[in-house]
Amino acid sequence: MDILRIILAAFAGYLLGSANASLIVGKFYGVDVRKHGSGNAGATNTLRTLGKKAAILVGLGDVLKGVAACILGLIIAGDAGLMAGGAGAVLGHNWPVFFGFKGGKGIFTTFAVILMMDWRIGLILLGLFIIIVAITRYISLGSVICAVLFPVVGVLLGKNAEFIIFAALLGLLAVERHKTNISRLLNGTESKFSLSKKKE
Repeated sequence: MDILRIILAAFAGYLLGSANASLIVGKFYGVDVRKHGSGNAGATNTLRTLGKKAAILVGLGDVLKGVAACILGLIIAGDAGLMAGGAGAVLGHNWPVFFGFKGGKGIFTTFAVILMMDWRIGLILLGLFIIIVAITRYISLGSVICAVLFPVVGVLLGKNAEFIIFAALLGLLAVERHKTNISRLLNGTESKFSLSKKKE
């Protein structure tokens, strides 16, 4: 039953994704990052709240769980399972069952899924992200633009319709999670990237 295997892959990915690294790392600091800064349970807010070391741990954790979800999905249901497991991990990161369904925006985990689907697309988008952030210092802008370009790059590389549709849905999810950032970008109130921890 292929559909059951795909559902199982998505569920397994969701549970892995629900292990939100920023909230787990935050526990060692005695801090819930959702109560500080932007209120987002992700690497960027961890950097602003807890500093570089914690943010690096969170970034690695978010990438690794995305990779693990894709590998597990591939084992369970092949290529379709890889996508299902990856999507589940992103959904779990954004709405973690272990943390009251209040998570992050899933960019690091989404990046891991993209790498697992096609490393070429992952590296292209990473390069674009670095350039955009280096020029503008807006992480959210880099994330949104790369999310929009994910299916576009897929088309340019000749990917099939299933891949493009999946890429478009994953990209739309990332954009939706950044709607408040988009509003702040338009209003000129979005915070710029800095390696310094904010003092509260």
